[in-house]
Amino acid sequence: MTEMIPEKHGGLVMINVNFKEKMDNFLKITVESSASDLHLVAGAPPGIRINGEIKYLDCPALSPEDVDLLISSIISDRQKEKLDKEWELDFSYSVYGLARFRGNVMRQRGSLSAVFRAVPYIIPNIDELGLPPIIKELCNLTRGLVLITGPTGSGKSTTLASMIDIINSTRKMNIVTVEDPIEFLHKHKMSTVRQREIGTDTHSYANALRNVLRHDPDVILIGEMRDLESISIALTAAETGHLVLSTLHTQTAPLTITRIINVFQDDKRQMIRQQLANSIRAVVSQQLLPCTKGDKMVCAVEIMTDTPAVRTMIREGKEHQLYGVIQTAASDGMQTMDQSIAKLFIAGKITKETAFEYCIDKKELERMLKNQGFY
Repeated sequence: MTEMIPEKHGGLVMINVNFKEKMDNFLKITVESSASDLHLVAGAPPGIRINGEIKYLDCPALSPEDVDLLISSIISDRQKEKLDKEWELDFSYSVYGLARFRGNVMRQRGSLSAVFRAVPYIIPNIDELGLPPIIKELCNLTRGLVLITGPTGSGKSTTLASMIDIINSTRKMNIVTVEDPIEFLHKHKMSTVRQREIGTDTHSYANALRNVLRHDPDVILIGEMRDLESISIALTAAETGHLVLSTLHTQTAPLTITRIINVFQDDKRQMIRQQLANSIRAVVSQQLLPCTKGDKMVCAVEIMTDTPAVRTMIREGKEHQLYGVIQTAASDGMQTMDQSIAKLFIAGKITKETAFEYCIDKKELERMLKNQGFY
């Protein structure tokens, strides 16, 4: 579905206006419209994502030259060289007094296109995000691996930033982050926070992670566990007395465990199972769902914590049984994604159609709702 957003701000006409001013103006409209993303692509007007839907601004379609000039106006010469060489670019950009943005540029059909994700200056707290209280408890851990997982745009980075802010505000720690790019900015509070950006402060995740333990960290945030090397270093750091927070693009906690183990060759997997069983503290899988109350999104959250049963199943390669453990371990703070979605529906926060669209197992969700008298 598309919708035209009326021009509410001056300077959108493509004549006699500085391209950087136009770029900043599009980003301003994005934030003031409570949109999550700004899309720039040749042949269409700029689009913004509101409540999950792309809506076009009421201005002329962008030409390939427009897109090129808009992007070039806000990136550095070094970033232009990287884009010319690799045809893709991740970067961060700030508009003073407005917000930060995580940008990604790629080539498509011979021209550039870009997406900008709005990142507010003020870090939201756990309660504002509607996350379960157990997330706050995870911030008190002194060691181990905590993973926040979910699809792109599910709020993983925001959850991690909120957790880092709690640690920063309540504990005297040395926190080191490795991000691509840096999104939320953390000021030193009770802790010190050192934020390293790929391409600006270090050449690669691999280089940064190989050296991170030399910075005497208590807490390590890895923006994304991308490959075998980053996963190996994260597991080692978690096992040797550090609290490691990171993300994966997986949909459920059991799938997260399987994904990590399958990165390694067969002859290494039993050792990795042992290492993962010893170091994992929690897997939090989340997704954002359209809310019934206004143009908002609500967060559905699956939580798996490191009970003896969970550790044993990971060690013995019985990930397929983890779902059953999560289902029946509410007293340990656990819940499946479908249990979370059912709670949101029963509370009137999402529609039944939304519940079934985003659930993992439709039959299981139907069974839960019948037990609650909703069928």
